[in-house]
Formats: sequence, C-alpha cells, structure tokens
Amino acid sequence: MQPENPPTATNKAETELPTVEVKVQAGETATPSVSSEEPPKEQWRQAVDQVLKFVDTPPDYVSNFFTTYKRPLITVGLILAGFVSVKVLFGLLDAINDIPLVAPTLELIGIAYTVWFIYRYLLGASNRKELLDQIQNLKNYIVGS
Repeated sequence: MQPENPPTATNKAETELPTVEVKVQAGETATPSVSSEEPPKEQWRQAVDQVLKFVDTPPDYVSNFFTTYKRPLITVGLILAGFVSVKVLFGLLDAINDIPLVAPTLELIGIAYTVWFIYRYLLGASNRKELLDQIQNLKNYIVGS
C-alpha cells in the first residue's frame, strides 16, 4: 500500500477559499459599514444618561416589582420561613435530646398525658361529645361561623 499524497498548499488553498463577487454600479462609491473610530460623543452621552436614569430609579423598579408580585413573594417568604422554623425546631429538639435523662423524662410525660387524654375524653360517650363540641367551637373561632 502506498500512502496517499497529502494535498499541496496550492490545491488546498484553491479548494477551501470561497469566492466573493462584488458588484458596484457606476457612480456609486463603496463605504465600509464597520468603523474603527469611536462613536460620536452624543451617543456616549445618551448611553451614560440611560445608565444614570436606571441607577437613579431602582426604588421605583423595586416598588413596582413588589406591588406586581406581592402575593407570590409573600407566599414564597412564608414557605421559606416555615422551612427555616422547622429546621431550627428539629435542631433544638436534637440538642435537648442529647441531654442525659431529659429524653426519657419527656417520653414518660408524653405517655402519661396520652393515658390521661384517653381516660378523660375517649372512654365515655358523653366525654367524646364534649370533646367534639370543643373542637367545633375552636374551628368556629378560627375559621368563623
């Protein structure tokens, strides 16, 4: 097998270079559209004025944004506050749980309260009715009747 001959520089240049046709009618002069000169000072002044106008009025933009999206922003804020509160609560409970004898004592208190609640409100029919009335009163107090 013979190695293929690499294309020569002249062949490569001929095949890869695109051709460009320029048609100029008589009497027209070609002017370049790209200039290396700086834009006129008037354009700079307009750009600077626009930037200064934007920098001078951020409170307006912020207040317009807040009034437009007030409810979603409050909802997102409440969700984030709830998330942070739950994380802090779990951290606090974990710290309390690490104290010797506190965790078993709190478990005993919880068991004792559960037994009392069952005895007080769930064993008798009249007591269950009393509990349901209290729950209904609380619901009416919170939600309204």
